[in-house]
Amino acid sequence: MLDKPRYSRVSDIIDLATYMASKVQGITISDIMERYAVSRRTAERMRDSLLNIFPEVDEIETNDTLKHWGFSNNVISSLISFQPKEIANLEQMQRRTTNKELKKELTDTITKIKALTNKRQTNAEENIELFMQTEGYAVRQMPQYNINIETLEIIRKALQSSKIVTGIYHDKKRTLEPLGMIYGEKIYLIAKEKAKGDGIYNFLLHKFSDLKLSEKTFDKGDFNLQEYAKESFGVYHGEILNVKLLFSKELAQEASNFNFHPTQKGKFNDDGTYTVTFKASGNKEIIWHVFRWGDGCKIVAPKSLHDEYKQYLQNCLKNF
Repeated sequence: MLDKPRYSRVSDIIDLATYMASKVQGITISDIMERYAVSRRTAERMRDSLLNIFPEVDEIETNDTLKHWGFSNNVISSLISFQPKEIANLEQMQRRTTNKELKKELTDTITKIKALTNKRQTNAEENIELFMQTEGYAVRQMPQYNINIETLEIIRKALQSSKIVTGIYHDKKRTLEPLGMIYGEKIYLIAKEKAKGDGIYNFLLHKFSDLKLSEKTFDKGDFNLQEYAKESFGVYHGEILNVKLLFSKELAQEASNFNFHPTQKGKFNDDGTYTVTFKASGNKEIIWHVFRWGDGCKIVAPKSLHDEYKQYLQNCLKNF
C-alpha cells in the first residue's frame, strides 16, 4: 500500500503547529480548511504531515462529534519567536490605548515578550524602534475611560467559568450573568440581568463599582458572541434594519473599500455612484457614521432611518 503524499510547505506546517498549540481543545479538519482556504483533502494531508513530524499530537476528547487534534505538551515552544514588526504592532496598540490600566497591562505584556525573544536575533530592539519611528498613527478624538484591571480580571474569570457577578451600576446593585465583552471606543459587558429575565443587555464596563465574583454558576445556553456582535452596527442592539446607503461618485471608490458590516453587499451604479446594503440594528450609530461621510452619503432605506437622520441634522443646525 502506497503512503499518502505529504504536504510539503514547511512554513504552513510550522504555522499549523503554532495554531494547533494555541487552541485548548485543539483543531478540526474544518478549522484547517478555513484557516488556509484549502480543500478537505489538502487539509487532511497537512494534518498527516504534522502528525508525522510531531508524535506529541493527540486526539482530544470534546463535547462535539468532530475529531480534534492538539498537543499534549509545549514541545513547539522553542519553534516560536516574535519578529520586530510583531512586537512593534503591539507597541502601536499600547500607544493608542487611552485607558491607563490597560496601557500598563499591555506594557507589561510587551516586556515579557521581549524577554522571551531570541537573544541571537541581532538588533531586534533597534528594528522595533525603526518600525515605531516610521509607522505613526493619526490622533483620534475619543473619550478616555479608566477601567480598573481588577474589574477586568473579575469579568474574565466569570466568562471563563460561567459564574455570576454582582456589582453597582448606575447606583443600583445588579446580579449579572456575563456572556462576553465587546471592544470599541468603549468596552461593553454583554450579560443577562437576572431581575429582568432572559433579555441580553450591554453594560459600560467603566461604570461598574464594587464588582464581585460569586461562586454561583449559570448556563450560557447556545449564546454566540460573534453572531450577537454581527447583529448590530457598533454595539447597540434593537430592531434589525435593512439599511441601504448611496455614495456619491466622488466617494464611490473609497466606500467600495470600506468595511461597514459583516452582512454588507455593495455595487457600483451606472452613474458612477456606489450602493451599500446591510442588515443591522443600532440606528444611532448608523446615523453617526453616515454623518462622517458628509453630503456624499445618503440613507435610502429604511424610510424611518432616513427621517430620523433628517431630524438629527435639523437638531444640529438649531445650535448655529
